[in-house]
Amino acid sequence: MSSAPEKLTPMMQQYFEVKRGLPKDIILMFRLGDFYEMFHDDAATASKICGLTLTKRGETPMAGIPHHAADNYITKLLAAGKKIAICDQAEPAKAGKLVRRAVTRILSPGTTLAANQLDAQRNHYLCALTLDKAGLHAAWLDLSTGEFRVATDARPENLLPVLTALDPAELILIEGDLERWKTAPHDQSAIHALHAFCEPRLCTDLPGYHFETAEGLRTVTTILGVLNLQGFGLAHDHPALGPAGALVHYATENLCAKPENLRSLQEYRSARTLLLDPATLRNLEIFQSSRGTRDGSLLSAINRTGTAAGARLLERWLAAPTLDLAEIQRRSALVGELLADPLHLGELREWLDNVRDIPRILGRLQNRLRNPRELGGIRDTLSQLPAIRATLSAFGPNSQLSSLNSQLEELPSLLQLLTSALADALPNDLADGNYIRAGHCPELDRLRSLTTDNKTWLSDLERGEQERTGIRSLKIKFTNNFGYYIEITKANLHLVPPDYIRRQTTVNGERYVTEDLRTKEKEIFHAEENALAREQALFAALVAAVLDESIALARTADTLAELDVLAGWSVLAREWDYCQPVLDEGDTLEIIEGRHPVVEQMLKDPAVAAGRGTTSFVPNDTLLSSTDAQLALITGPNMAGKSTYIRQVALITLLAQVGCWTPAKTCRVGLVDRIFSRVGASDDLARGNSTFMVEMNETANILNNATDRSLIILDEIGRGTSTYDGLSIAWAVVEHLHRDPERGPRTLFATHYQELTQLEKHLARLRNFSVAVKEWNDEIVFVRRVIPGAADRSYGIQVARLAGLPITVIDRAKVILQKLESDDTSVELPSAATPKARPKKKITVTPEDNAQLNLL
Repeated sequence: MSSAPEKLTPMMQQYFEVKRGLPKDIILMFRLGDFYEMFHDDAATASKICGLTLTKRGETPMAGIPHHAADNYITKLLAAGKKIAICDQAEPAKAGKLVRRAVTRILSPGTTLAANQLDAQRNHYLCALTLDKAGLHAAWLDLSTGEFRVATDARPENLLPVLTALDPAELILIEGDLERWKTAPHDQSAIHALHAFCEPRLCTDLPGYHFETAEGLRTVTTILGVLNLQGFGLAHDHPALGPAGALVHYATENLCAKPENLRSLQEYRSARTLLLDPATLRNLEIFQSSRGTRDGSLLSAINRTGTAAGARLLERWLAAPTLDLAEIQRRSALVGELLADPLHLGELREWLDNVRDIPRILGRLQNRLRNPRELGGIRDTLSQLPAIRATLSAFGPNSQLSSLNSQLEELPSLLQLLTSALADALPNDLADGNYIRAGHCPELDRLRSLTTDNKTWLSDLERGEQERTGIRSLKIKFTNNFGYYIEITKANLHLVPPDYIRRQTTVNGERYVTEDLRTKEKEIFHAEENALAREQALFAALVAAVLDESIALARTADTLAELDVLAGWSVLAREWDYCQPVLDEGDTLEIIEGRHPVVEQMLKDPAVAAGRGTTSFVPNDTLLSSTDAQLALITGPNMAGKSTYIRQVALITLLAQVGCWTPAKTCRVGLVDRIFSRVGASDDLARGNSTFMVEMNETANILNNATDRSLIILDEIGRGTSTYDGLSIAWAVVEHLHRDPERGPRTLFATHYQELTQLEKHLARLRNFSVAVKEWNDEIVFVRRVIPGAADRSYGIQVARLAGLPITVIDRAKVILQKLESDDTSVELPSAATPKARPKKKITVTPEDNAQLNLL
C-alpha cells in the first residue's frame, strides 16, 4: 500500500486504522455515505478488475462504487481471486461527528455466501490441508450449506482424487508448506500431484498453531456444541482435526462471527469410494469438457435435475462414487420405480421444479444474511410438500419410495405462519419494507395507515397551495438529504406568499417550507420509522421460527435433493433408452450394445422431437474379467473410434456405480475400486514435463496403484517417443498388467503397434480386438464396430488423405511405406518424383453412410 500522506483527515485516520488491522492482500471497501470507497493500491487494483474510474483526492488515488450495486463489483473481484473487507457504518450519521465504522465481513472465494456470488448448481468448498510423515490430512467445508468433512490417508494419492473432484475455491495451508512439501518423506510423484492441485488455486497461509490437533479439537467441539466427537465416529486425536480447526477459525474471522450452520462433522474414507485420479477426471471429461466448460461433460449429459440442491448432490455423487453395493442397488431400484410410472413421475418433477434452495437459504439466515425473499423461498417450498408426499404415496405402500416419503416433514405450523405473515410479492432488501402481509399485525397496520393518511394530507396540501397561490406548477417533493419541501420555479417567485420560509436556491427556482409542512414531516418520519421498525421486528421473529425448525428443514431438503436426482435419472433413462445395470461383487464387466453417454447426445438428430433420442451412434459390446478376458488389446486406424469406445466403457462403469442407469442394452458390473485412464496428449511445460513425460507419469501412477478390482483404459502408450522405445514400453506395460498368473485389473488397451497383437499367443488373459473399417476404391469408411481379432494394418495414409494432405504427400508416403514394409534395407528409397496430375478427391463420411455400411 502506498505511504499515507503526512496530514490526514479524521476520516482517513479512521481508514488507515482499519486497514492496519487487515492482512495486506485484502481490498478494503470503506463506506462513505451511499458509496464504498477504496484508496491507494486497493483502488488501483479494483479499478483494473472492475473497470472503475481511478480518481484522486489530493494525492490519494481512490475509486468508489454505489453501495446498492456493490454485489456486482464484489463478484468480479472474487472471480479474480481477491479478498474484500466490508467496512460499514456502525452507527447513524450525526452532523459534526465522525461516524464509527467497523469491518462487518471479509469476503473470499471460499467463504462468500451471497446468492449472486455462488454458482447455484455447484458446491463451494473451502479446504485445509496438512502433510506429514503420517500422510495427507484434509478438511473441507461448504459454508453456504454447512457440509463439513475430514479425511486422512497415509497415501496422498488416495485423497487427491476426491479433492480434485470437489474443486475447492480456496485452500488454507500452513505458512511455508508448499516449499516444505518438496522435501516431505513421500513419493515424489505424490508430492508433484499435490503441488499441481494447489498451485492453480487461491491459497491462504495461516500460522501453524491454527493446525494443531488439540486446538482443532477444541475449536470443532465448540462450534458443534458437543463435549467430544464420539457421536460423529471420530477420535479426539484424529489427525485431520487440525485442518478442521483452521477452517473454522478462518471462517469465523471472515464472517466476523461464529458460523452458525455447522451441525455435524463427517469422515470421508477413500476405501469406501471408487477413486478417479485427476488425470482420469480430465481424460474422461467427468466435470468439464476438454474446452473447460460444463457442456460436453458427463455431468452435463446426465443432469436432469430441476433444483439447485439436486444438481449439487449429483456432483457430489460423481465426485465420490460409493462402493456400498446395497446403496448403489437402492438408487438404481428407485430410478426403476419412478421410470415405471411416467404419470406420477411427471407430477413429481413438476412439484420439485417449485422447490427452492433450502440448504443455502438456511446457511444465509443462520449467518446473518437475511432478506424477505429467503423466507419466501422457505414458504414456497413447504407449500409443495403435501403434493409431493401425495404423489410419492401413489407409487404404493410397498414402494421403496415410501422410505423417502417418510423423511419429508411438512411443518404445517411454520407454513401457516409464513403464509399469513409474508406478502405475496417480497422485496430483496429489508429497508424497502412492505413484506409483512396486511392484517397479520394490527399495530403495523395502524402505523401504515398513519403513513398513508399523511401522504394523503400532503397531496391535499399541494392542491390547496396551488389554488391559494395561483402557482399551478407548485410541487411538494422529498429528498433524503432535504426532507419535504415546496418547489417554486423562477417564473413564479413573485407569487410566493409571505409565510413561505426559503430553504434553498436551485438552478430552476427556490425551495420553501412552511410550519405546517415541518410539523407533518416529523409525523411522517416517525410513522415510517416506527412502521419499518415494527416490520423488522416481525421479520426477526419469523426468522427465529424458521431457524427453530432448521434441522427438520435441512433433513427435508436433503431428501428433496435425492428425489430430484433420481427423478432426473428416470427421465434420462426414458429419453435415451438406458438399461438397469446389474451390480455384484464378481469380477466380470459385460456390456451389450453400449454407447457413449455424451457423444450419443451430441449426435442426436436435431429434427427429432422430444422423447427417446435418435442418434447415429454405433453401439458395441464389451466383456472383461479379472480372471479370464482380463486385457482387451484394440487395434485399428485413427478416427475409427478406439478412444471413444474405451472411454464409453469407463463412463458406463462409473454411471452404474453411482446408481444411474446406463446407455446399453444390458450391463453387468462387478464392483470397481478405481478407474484409471491414460488417453490423449498433453504437456506440462511449466514444470519441465514434455508430452511423453506426462504420459509416463500417468502410466506409472496406474501401474503402481491399480488392483485386480480396478478398471484401466490405455490409449497409445509409448507413442510419444521413438518407434522401438515406444513399442518396448507398451509391450512391457501389457506384460506387467498380466503379470499375476491368476488375475489382474480389467484393461482396455488401444494401440497402433500391430506387433503387440502377437502377445495373444503368450498371455492367456489377453484378447485381440479391432475397429472394423470398410475399404472402397482405395478409400476407407469408418464403421465404428469393435470386432474380435487384430487389425490387418493401420490405414494411416488413408486417414491422412481424409484429413486433406496434399496428394503429392500421399503418393510419396505410399512409395515409402511399400519399401519399409518390404524390409528391403539394401535398396535406397527412391527420391520423390513429380506425380501425374490427378483430380483432388475429398471424401465426406456422414452418419447415414456409417449406418448403411453396417449392413454390408
